[in-house]
Amino acid sequence: MSTVSGVQKPSILVLRLMDANLNRVAEGLRVVEDVLRFGVGDGDRCRTVRGLRHRVRQTFQDLQPRLLSQRDVARDPGLFISQQQGLDSKVGFEGLLLANLKRVQEGLRVLEESAHLLGERPLAKETEKLRFASYNLELELAPYLYPPEEAKAARKTLPSGLYALTAERHSLGRSNLEVAKEILEAGVKILQYREKEKTQHQMYRECLELRRLTDAAGAVFIVNDHVELALAIAADGVHIGQDDLPLSVVRELVGSELMIGISTHSPEQALAAVAEGADYIGVGPLYQTYTKTDVCAPVGLDYLRYVVQNIEIPFVAIGGIKEYNLAEVVRTGARTVALVTEIVGSPDITGKIRSLQEIMLSPESRV
Repeated sequence: MSTVSGVQKPSILVLRLMDANLNRVAEGLRVVEDVLRFGVGDGDRCRTVRGLRHRVRQTFQDLQPRLLSQRDVARDPGLFISQQQGLDSKVGFEGLLLANLKRVQEGLRVLEESAHLLGERPLAKETEKLRFASYNLELELAPYLYPPEEAKAARKTLPSGLYALTAERHSLGRSNLEVAKEILEAGVKILQYREKEKTQHQMYRECLELRRLTDAAGAVFIVNDHVELALAIAADGVHIGQDDLPLSVVRELVGSELMIGISTHSPEQALAAVAEGADYIGVGPLYQTYTKTDVCAPVGLDYLRYVVQNIEIPFVAIGGIKEYNLAEVVRTGARTVALVTEIVGSPDITGKIRSLQEIMLSPESRV
């Protein structure tokens, strides 16, 4: 064994670190996938995990021969240490899932740092995206991992992926509830209730049912504009605009119980939202949109690039986004993307969402 002062040469050490952790990540994802498949029959989440596992393998496939060339199972003390310590026992179904999710996240961190040591910056950046995808996966699996109250608390953040909004007048004669049920069954994990034309009582009754549906799906439920309605039905968040109540006032009303998202259209508004304690911001409208009548002019992808490079809180890209331009939005750096009429106005909502999700997960759509 080639050593420097008793330690393996850096390149050999890094390759062995990466080989071990790549196996650890793939094995952890396989355990999670199979538990979801055979244990609970959750096909949607099973597909999500499988997609992540394939992304991991594809990301490192060119490096695989080098990793394998440095594998030295006979001299690896890991098995002996594991057998002696006996720390791998799991308590129940939840413990098995959570332990393997943590194994995935820890392994991806090692892979990311190791890629930097090899001077493989693009590989390190792609691994960082995989690591954040694993964090989002933990949010998606919260209903299986934690007691109900803890699972709900885990949803007080903005997941990556599709962000759907209701728009009944664009829904081809279908009700908000009918459309929302299809959206959630297709695997979307963020739903915003946006309604301008109904009475308070009608909105309250609808939101009670939507809260039940999103709870069952483990999805984040956000109410647009109506702070009192969001509080009344125990939503996960409220989304406000620049002309609504000031963010600081909304925070006094909702405390830490609800996320607050706010629409922004310029760097100045984004920075102000961060300073005032927004949990996430809306970035847009990126393109011309006719869903809202009081919308401002398109801000374009330059503003999105600014947010990607300068704003650290979560954000959602929104406004005029369709299947044909979604890839360029994702390539610019958006990880959470809101679509309205493209989803609710589709005759086949499930098929449309599947197509949109494929674009968001496609390596060609990644920066």
